[in-house]
Amino acid sequence: MTTTAEWIAGSRPRTLPAAVAPVLAGTGVAAYVDEPVWWKAALALVVSLALQVAVNYANDYSDGIRGTDEDRVGPMRLVGSGAATAKAVKLAAFAAFGVAGVAGLVLALTTSWWLVAIGAVCILAAWFYTGGKNPYGYLGLGEVMVFVFFGLVAVIGTAYVQTETFEIPALYAGIAIGALACAILVTNNLRDIPTDREVGKRTLAVKLGDERTRAFFALLIAAAAIAVLGVALETTWWALLALVYVVPAAQAVRIVVGARAAGPGLIPVLSKTGVSELLLGLGLFVGLLLG
Repeated sequence: MTTTAEWIAGSRPRTLPAAVAPVLAGTGVAAYVDEPVWWKAALALVVSLALQVAVNYANDYSDGIRGTDEDRVGPMRLVGSGAATAKAVKLAAFAAFGVAGVAGLVLALTTSWWLVAIGAVCILAAWFYTGGKNPYGYLGLGEVMVFVFFGLVAVIGTAYVQTETFEIPALYAGIAIGALACAILVTNNLRDIPTDREVGKRTLAVKLGDERTRAFFALLIAAAAIAVLGVALETTWWALLALVYVVPAAQAVRIVVGARAAGPGLIPVLSKTGVSELLLGLGLFVGLLLG
């Protein structure tokens, strides 16, 4: 069976950047507003990474048993490829959810009990993205989930558990991170339009069509820059260090919009956009620490 490390590193290019970037951004806000609480930041990272792994395994399981991945173009799926049984992948998803739940519970106990409810909603949203009888990922709502939970909730939550206050810069940072997280999903769904249409998976890309999906990708990249400017206006111009993300992001836009790559040609865009998200989070972290 493919190991978890191989699966994450080789076939899930968005997992690590999407887990680390919001924690870096939220901790940067906490450092600027007050003082970072490093052990809470570490627990927030455990929650973020565990949820990313869990949702990837959950999607692999749910899409696999539906037969959605039988003619997949992109990175390997465990169930769809036969590399692992559906039962094993489902257990792996639940184990990762458990890790996220335990770490989140510790944060709730030391911060505020209402965070337990937020954590429960995050887990349910992760499972029902492609799980259950009517998965909302098949209805074109996947980008909404990614923006809200892996952007806004992840960044604002990371800042909140350290400062115990709601900060406007965290909102802007969450918008920036969420926009790039959405861009990764948009790329994935753009690549899969033909196969998703065949199996009845009505993603946002399927609904928008090829042309408008490419434009939407570029819009998300630009939206992240505007949100970074919002962080800088609320804090310090050092936050503009986060604009370093534009370097790989511009290359991704060139492939998607300029070269109009399709199918396997879009796979490099996943890693470039993932690197962009990580650089944005790191830039905000360093910039807000310096500020």
